Amino acid sequence: MTDAFDHPWLGGLFADPDMAGLWSPEAQLAGMRAFEAAFSRALGDEGAARAIEDMAFDMDDLRAGNGQDGVVVPRLVRQMKAQAGDAAAVHKGATSQDVIDTATTIAMRDTLALIDARLAVLEEALRELDCRFGARPLMGRTRMQAATEITVADRIAPWLLPLADHRARIAQARPRVARLQLGGASGDRRDLGDKADTVAADMAAALGLENPPRAWHAIRDGVAEFAGILSLVSGTLGKMGQDIALMAQQGIGEIALSGGGTSSAMAHKQNPVIAELLVTLARFNATQLAGIHQAMIHEQERSGAAWALEWMILPGMAQATGRALSTAITLAGQVTRIGAPE
Repeated sequence: MTDAFDHPWLGGLFADPDMAGLWSPEAQLAGMRAFEAAFSRALGDEGAARAIEDMAFDMDDLRAGNGQDGVVVPRLVRQMKAQAGDAAAVHKGATSQDVIDTATTIAMRDTLALIDARLAVLEEALRELDCRFGARPLMGRTRMQAATEITVADRIAPWLLPLADHRARIAQARPRVARLQLGGASGDRRDLGDKADTVAADMAAALGLENPPRAWHAIRDGVAEFAGILSLVSGTLGKMGQDIALMAQQGIGEIALSGGGTSSAMAHKQNPVIAELLVTLARFNATQLAGIHQAMIHEQERSGAAWALEWMILPGMAQATGRALSTAITLAGQVTRIGAPE
């Protein structure tokens, strides 16, 4: 069984093709290729850089190499050197983690951009609902019991207001997340000698990344911050979904939605499927976040175990967040009424 995002029918509920593309094997390979080409170019070997950019790779060989070495880069570099020539400036002074982390950083950077764009769309959609229905009365509920009368605007506010905060978090976190990784064997860039700072600066500029003062091989707070943003965004959307699912209950009817899911046994039902999906995706990310915090614990200058855990978790969290945002935008567009029926 594949995971829910790639499953032949579960993917219809969970998958986000745009986000999946940013974390696909093709995108990862493109990120690694970009690192190696930028590295060769920064070392002054334009011929090697161009050769790397034009290379085709034997994917079966890469798969076998990853199984043997625990990382794909040794076999990747071997293929590059076979095509560019052993004398070319390919990977000299870099290490596998530099390549893989930089490719991951590119994916994280592009993920934040996609999330930010969708947050802007959702903000506008929720503001439009507020304009249409915000002044209408609604029963406030605390601990799911009737409390005092509020307005629809009061119910929408906890869905809407955090979105601006999430966008601000993304802007603030981007320099800490979108960082070049270049440290060499033990993270000290020693193999690059007095060229190290110049090479790093050139690469960061070429790749559109920040240039930190040293490698972050065993400093994973940027990765954890990225994952935290994913969980915060999906958590906000989960609250919105939970509210809408409760408001849609028969006998309460505080919201009317177009669309909805059908039942195989009860033809009268219109299930709030995508509102429930927001809750599921929020809970998925919340559980995965603990794994990323476990992955912060790197021993000495590099960890194989903690590092590999990130590879397993981050793509799913990114896709869950992307799907939650596209779902929330769709859900906002399906609202035909909020408040008691007239």
